[in-house]
Amino acid sequence: MDIELNKLTLAVCEVARQAGAFIRQERQHFSAERIEHKHSHDYVSYVDKQSEQLIVSALRQLLPEAGFITEEGSAQHTDETLCWVVDPLDGTTNFIHRFPPYAVSIALLRGTEILLGVVYEICADECFYAWQGGGAYVDGTPLAVGCHALTDALLCFQLPYNSAAYSPVAQRLIAHFYGRAASIRMLGSAAIALCYVAAGRLDAYAEKYIGQWDYMAGALIVSEAGGTVTNYEGSQQFTQGNNVVASNGIIHQELLEAIQSICF
Repeated sequence: MDIELNKLTLAVCEVARQAGAFIRQERQHFSAERIEHKHSHDYVSYVDKQSEQLIVSALRQLLPEAGFITEEGSAQHTDETLCWVVDPLDGTTNFIHRFPPYAVSIALLRGTEILLGVVYEICADECFYAWQGGGAYVDGTPLAVGCHALTDALLCFQLPYNSAAYSPVAQRLIAHFYGRAASIRMLGSAAIALCYVAAGRLDAYAEKYIGQWDYMAGALIVSEAGGTVTNYEGSQQFTQGNNVVASNGIIHQELLEAIQSICF
């Protein structure tokens, strides 16, 4: 199974790169008139939808027996043992504004167990990937989380679309850590934020009100790079939820204590 997962992960990397090439090409002549609103400040376009169709078609050839959870709903999961979780364009708002990063994210689940994860960052042409028990990599180079304590840590607190519910939490999180950590960033892509934690470029990331397709691949990449991933309550059983905390492990407890004092 390990050898098969290895080969399958590398095949999925090629699928993600192909979708990324399509997105990169479409960005050259993308028209704002073709943007649709799913919810307030939550956008989708034909690029998201066609990227998803391309990915689903390719993944079906790799594993015909697997179901799908996809952001744009072009394929479904019923009772299949294996399930692909696909975000065809994570960071659509960034894409629309020509503001990096944005990415393709693909994970494979067996129940609640993440078997593999691939995130292709389109602007930087970087492919992050991991398979269960096999470590984490970017373009063949092994990844390892950073080793900063909180005072030197670079944190990422994203702002989800559910602003009415999360705005008070976000403001208090930023107020709590601003001045305690080295600095705070917002990337606009959950998948890339997680990969940057895995690569040691960020020391932690937290966000709520996100979809499984946003975080599933990146969560495995962080874990395989030696980091810690939980939900806001501190449980490692996070794959069915809508919130994630990922870190280098060193500062995880401090993050959780702050998040829990603010959220609960």
